Amino acid sequence: MKIAVEDVLTRAEAGTFQKRLLGIFGLVWAADAMQVLAVGFTAASIAATFGLTVPQALQTGTLFFLGMMIGAFAFGRLADRYGRRRVLIVTVACDAVFGLLSVFAPSFAILLVLRFLTGIAVGGTLPVDYAMMAEFLPPKNRGRWLVFLEGFWAVGTVIVALTAWAAASAGVTDAWRYIFAVTAFPALIGIWLRLWVPESPLYLLRKGRTEEVKTTLNHILRTNGKPELEESVSIAPPPAVKGEGLFSPLLRRRTLLVLGTWFLVSLSYYGVFTWLPARLAGEGFGFVRGYGFLVIVALAQIPGYALAAYGVEAWGRRPTLVGFLLASALGCFLFVVSTTGTMIGGSILLMSFALLGTWGALYAFTPELYPTASRGTGMGAAGAMARLGGLLAPSVLTFAIAHSFEATIALFSVLLTVGAVLAFLIDAETRDGALA
Repeated sequence: MKIAVEDVLTRAEAGTFQKRLLGIFGLVWAADAMQVLAVGFTAASIAATFGLTVPQALQTGTLFFLGMMIGAFAFGRLADRYGRRRVLIVTVACDAVFGLLSVFAPSFAILLVLRFLTGIAVGGTLPVDYAMMAEFLPPKNRGRWLVFLEGFWAVGTVIVALTAWAAASAGVTDAWRYIFAVTAFPALIGIWLRLWVPESPLYLLRKGRTEEVKTTLNHILRTNGKPELEESVSIAPPPAVKGEGLFSPLLRRRTLLVLGTWFLVSLSYYGVFTWLPARLAGEGFGFVRGYGFLVIVALAQIPGYALAAYGVEAWGRRPTLVGFLLASALGCFLFVVSTTGTMIGGSILLMSFALLGTWGALYAFTPELYPTASRGTGMGAAGAMARLGGLLAPSVLTFAIAHSFEATIALFSVLLTVGAVLAFLIDAETRDGALA
């Protein structure tokens, strides 16, 4: 008797094994969020330490996102070729090492190099995390649990905002060193936790390692309190998949639409959250100023994830993604037309809520659009496009924001609307579908 991997995962259900996996992946996901968002929270302090302007200090962000773009594409391909587990252990270790070394950078030039290397590691971690998590989940739970994983981004956001607030309140010198120390700590814990994670059964199956597949599946069943597979049961070979390449005739249109959506969402998200912390911590907008309000903005992300987790299962991946993109565009538009501090504060909270719900839906949807043989590559390509948007946010957008902050936010509203159109045109709805 033969049984498919997806059928065994359905039998195992989402239980103790997946909860442990979520905790391990979520810890490093929160650490990666802290590394990414530290760009905006450390710029002013780095500028003061090394006698730079804030735009010059944001070069740390430019190099960090350049590293992330390289890491996402390179490690995504390596994960499809050499395995998810190996790549994750290497990238998390590099994240911790280079992130911690950033704390002790004696010069701005060395700091730039270390942030670039940290970016490569973080960029490699993000797409492989999602490809691997998706491959351990039964179809009926996959979307919701992937949004739960993305929800750890909000945890990291709150921690880095609280750290920056505490450092600013204490008036410490070189506050950026303390912030980088806090961002590196979870990755240090994550290195040895990742050693407990087995290789993806779908990856093993594609490589013909069927006995290892059965061993891994029995481990999942046993951990979840389910009966193990009988000796007579064997694992069915992977289904034949046509067009595994990202730009094969079957996947080309889908890939272009997905990558376009990732780029527009990333450019808008990082455009807002790279510049907004410095703006609010400085001049602000009436009562909407200081790190205290930034903590509230970070907390607004949590209900965004919660609604996305509900929506991807109840309404579907694509409708949820389109809805959050339009809500994000609305938040940016309301910011531009706001005339009072209350309206500005409300629009910023809506942006935070909707943009993070957008990320949750996007991360749940994307890994399901590709077969196992190219899932890591697909997530890596999407991650690379996201990092390209992040790379442009602290550099190219400097000129637009210097001309008019409000006009730049209006541009984000337009870009997010275009992103909603691209997402609507994606030729698939993957809710409850099996991974190929």
